[in-house]
Amino acid sequence: MSVVYYAATTLDGYIAEVDDTIDWLTGYQGRYDGDDAAPARGYEEFYAGVGALVAGSVTYEWVVDHIGAGDWPYAGKPCWVLSSRDLAVPDGEGVDVRVVRGAVAELFDDMVASAGDRRLWVVGGGGVASQFADAGLLDDVEVTVVPVVLAGGKPLFGRRLEGGPMQLERVIPRASGMVELRFSIPR
Repeated sequence: MSVVYYAATTLDGYIAEVDDTIDWLTGYQGRYDGDDAAPARGYEEFYAGVGALVAGSVTYEWVVDHIGAGDWPYAGKPCWVLSSRDLAVPDGEGVDVRVVRGAVAELFDDMVASAGDRRLWVVGGGGVASQFADAGLLDDVEVTVVPVVLAGGKPLFGRRLEGGPMQLERVIPRASGMVELRFSIPR
């Protein structure tokens, strides 16, 4: 079991526009014809290894607003939502949304237990990922870099991370023109 922050980011390090939109990602059309281009990694492949998810309230509300509560994309897996506010929880078969208050370190054991022998996916945003990193609870960062520049928006991480650099484990150029970077975080 490990904790992974898995996200797409722009070339200049943003995961969303200032208004939380991601049209830069959903509308992206590009390609790379190099001999080392790998086929697009399927989200399904990553998601199959996920046992539970954790997100901040802004990310959670974006998912509910844009995907629709009736089509909850994470059915069958616990989804922890860190929030100081009361939030509506979608109805539906297999929906397991747990809106919680508290520090990541205090909630961590329950989150990990809910993931079983699979990964805990830090969905976002950057502030939540930073909380996990600050507490020494983030194992891996998997980032797909999209060759788009926004020059502003919501950053990949909410603040500077202490403890030294991450260790680059793998670089995978994709036929889409995106580049997947996989890092581990030394402890």
